[in-house]
Amino acid sequence: MKILWEVAGKVATLTLSRPERKNPLTFESYAELRDLFRGLAEAHDVKCVVLRGAGDNFCSGGDVHEIIGPLTGMDVEGLMRFTTLTGDLVKAMRACPQPIVAAIDGACAGAGAILAMASDLRFGTARSKVAFLFTRVGLAGCDMGACAILPRIVGQGRAAELLFTGRSMGGDEAREWGFYNRLCTPDSLLAESHAMAAELASGPTFAHAMTKKMLHREWNMGVDEAIDAEAEAQAVCMTTRDFKRAYEAFAAKRKPVFEGD
Repeated sequence: MKILWEVAGKVATLTLSRPERKNPLTFESYAELRDLFRGLAEAHDVKCVVLRGAGDNFCSGGDVHEIIGPLTGMDVEGLMRFTTLTGDLVKAMRACPQPIVAAIDGACAGAGAILAMASDLRFGTARSKVAFLFTRVGLAGCDMGACAILPRIVGQGRAAELLFTGRSMGGDEAREWGFYNRLCTPDSLLAESHAMAAELASGPTFAHAMTKKMLHREWNMGVDEAIDAEAEAQAVCMTTRDFKRAYEAFAAKRKPVFEGD
C-alpha cells in the first residue's frame, strides 16, 4: 500500500492510499507506519498529524490475500514477529509527541479500527462503519492493545460487545459511545480534521506533548501516584517560554502566540 506524507504549516497529513481496495494494510505498510511514527519524535517541524484514507474509506484492515493468507502458513516464531510488529505500530503512535487526529469515513475495520483507536482524536461520518472484526476470522479481540485501550474509550461493557461480536458500529453509535469526538459530513470531514489539527498545532505544543504522555502513562498509576507525576510534569511546563508568553499576553489583554518551547 502506498503511504502519502504531506506537511503544510505545522500539520502533517498521512494518507493510506490504496482506494480501490479500501486502503488495506500489508506487511510492508505496518513497518513503514511504525517507522514513520517513531521518527516523529525528531520531526520538530510537525506539531500535529491527520491520519486519513484515500477515497471514501479509512482502512479495511489487513489485506486478506497479502497478510491473512500468508499468516496461515507461518510457524509460531514467524507469527510472533508479525504480531510484535503490529503492536509496535500502536506503541509508536502512542509514544510520538504529536497529537493524532483520525479522519474516518467509510470502512474502518480490523487493523484500520485499531489505527483509529490508537489516535488521540477521532472525527467520523454517519456513513462510516467501525468494526473490530477479529473474531470473524477466528481470532481473539485482544489485538494490538484493543482490550486495554478500547474499554478506556467506550467503556468495558461496550468494548466487550464490539470485541466479542466483531459487529460494525455506525457513525451515530460511535459518536454516542464516545469513540468519535465529532461527526462530520463526508464533504467536511477532512477540512474539520485539519482545522482541529491546526488549532492544536498553534497551541502550546510542548504542553500538548506532555498531556499526551501523561494520558498514556497514568493508565498504570494509582491516583496518588498520578497526582505526584502530574505535579512534576506541570512544574516542567511552567519552565517553558510558552507559559511566560501566556502570562504576558494575559497581562497585555491580547491573545498569546505560542511557539512550542
